[in-house]
Amino acid sequence: MSKTKLIEIHTVVAADPDTVRRSLNRKLFEALNPPFPPVKVLRFDGIQKGGITHLSLNFFLFKQEWISENTRSESSTEDGGFQFVDEGRKLPFFLAFWRHTHIFAEIPGDTDLSQTRITDRIEYRGNGMMGLFLQPILVLQFKYRKPVYRRIASGEFLQ
Repeated sequence: MSKTKLIEIHTVVAADPDTVRRSLNRKLFEALNPPFPPVKVLRFDGIQKGGITHLSLNFFLFKQEWISENTRSESSTEDGGFQFVDEGRKLPFFLAFWRHTHIFAEIPGDTDLSQTRITDRIEYRGNGMMGLFLQPILVLQFKYRKPVYRRIASGEFLQ
């Protein structure tokens, strides 16, 4: 069995944690998905504990399902932020394990401009030889999210 690996990607958003929380909806989730593989969101229950996200990944010659469940959701943390965790229940063939902790922490500052640090902490294990190639692919896919997250400040994802 391969070893569990860890990736952390940090993004600063010019919005307070409450605005970020209210922006975490299906519209934002769909915008966060990179162009490849094309993703069809079959179900998105949000960020509350027990919520399910069900995806269909299209690799053109074949499709793979990905189902994750939110196993933990904390509405408030010491730093004025919040977090939730999704864990893979049904994973594409190339993944043996998936846990994604989403951490949203307020950044204290001297100005009236509130900022939130978004941390994507991904723990995963690949299946077989695929595990060797996953790290750079996952890093690129999560770095794709950075400019999308920054668009939260514009209010475009608020419902």
